[in-house]
Amino acid sequence: MAAKKQNFETSMARLEEIVRKMEQGDTPLADSVALFEEGAKLAASLHKLLDEAEQKVSVLRADAAQPPLPPSPGDGETPPF
Repeated sequence: MAAKKQNFETSMARLEEIVRKMEQGDTPLADSVALFEEGAKLAASLHKLLDEAEQKVSVLRADAAQPPLPPSPGDGETPPF
């Protein structure tokens, strides 16, 4: 079975946990390297999720800023002429 994809909040919480463990300074070197590797992957994943969210927001803002199109003649409206 495929691993469940973590959401932003879960990934961010795990990254914060990794940082706390590494900041304590009592983690063996091999474990620290493994934690660093996991943290780097999480950071890249989070960055990608943030970029995707930013792109969606930009599209939504651009769509909201455009005036609505007038109805086309095939929409049941009679043309103004």
